[in-house]
Amino acid sequence: MTADLIKANELQKVDPVFGQVSFDGHEQVVFCHDKDTGLKAIIGIHNTVLGPALGGTRMWKYSNEWEALNDVLRLSRGMSFKSSISGLNLGGGKAVIIGDAKTEKTPELMRRFGQFVDSLSGKYITAEDVGMETKDMDTVREVTKYVTGISEEKGGSGNPSPITAYGVFMGLKAAAKYKFGTDNLEGKKVLVQGIGHVGEVLVQHLSENGAIVTISDINEDRLHQVGSKYGAKIFTGSDLYAADVDIYAPCALGATINDDTIEKIQAKVIAGAANNQLANEVKHGKILKEKGILYAPDFLINAGGVINVYSELANLTKAQVMEKTENIYNTSLEIFDFADKNNVTTHAAALSIAQKRIDDRKNELQNK
Repeated sequence: MTADLIKANELQKVDPVFGQVSFDGHEQVVFCHDKDTGLKAIIGIHNTVLGPALGGTRMWKYSNEWEALNDVLRLSRGMSFKSSISGLNLGGGKAVIIGDAKTEKTPELMRRFGQFVDSLSGKYITAEDVGMETKDMDTVREVTKYVTGISEEKGGSGNPSPITAYGVFMGLKAAAKYKFGTDNLEGKKVLVQGIGHVGEVLVQHLSENGAIVTISDINEDRLHQVGSKYGAKIFTGSDLYAADVDIYAPCALGATINDDTIEKIQAKVIAGAANNQLANEVKHGKILKEKGILYAPDFLINAGGVINVYSELANLTKAQVMEKTENIYNTSLEIFDFADKNNVTTHAAALSIAQKRIDDRKNELQNK
């Protein structure tokens, strides 16, 4: 699993939830278990000040339950800030299901998970994430109304991945503009790590805009398929973090920017779709700043997906969704400028702005 996930023997030395380093005053953590379907899931609700906690469900074969708990805590926290900085009236939540999505996911398991979601009476609203597809959300919808990202045939907004990718592309272009003086990507060397649903669409946007794209993924078949489809190069070096590229776009799982990789990175811009890219937000954000590498905060530029599924709750048109997603470009430039003027990391800048909106709303509610 990813480098940010704390080893089981370390976690067992502390209280299993409140003592975890990833626990950030979460409002609620729900452990879900069903013997008949084999469901083992955890729902993390970080904050509901701005609205119900919305966030996708990730199904992953974690090596132990401590890893799953740490992941859901970090992901749900990120969703609070993602929704806040995007101006959405949503809180932050996330769910993880422990298991192999390819071999252990069944309609019965998904329906049972949906019943657990329903028991929270709308405090948490789910959607798709890694290991999930739109049809899985349709199955969950059979037992609860607290689910978004259902198929267009069922009256939903469909797969959020293309909108997520478009938002990342907007953030990447803004980062290029700030760092290189132009958002023209013609001839820019971009390494995309992870070519799943979001990564592939990002490769398409980059290729269509003249970037020289190199791709990396653990799935060899997809590498050759996507490479051939968009004319992207397949990374063949020994260490992708040391690759000679202008922009590094992490689009797989998180914490790829860590103690082992950060000093190797040659790229001048980091802008990708993966959540929680910095293994240590403070430490690694500071090192990137010192190295002159512009980091586009993940929860800022990958917000297109949550904007898309929010449209089902707020009755937004597709044009309104695209307008909000395109605005990631402008918001990113504002964050970069704020960080420079205040001599803070871009991550800290984005975090402070997102937290201020939550705090302001909390004070408003308390003073009513």
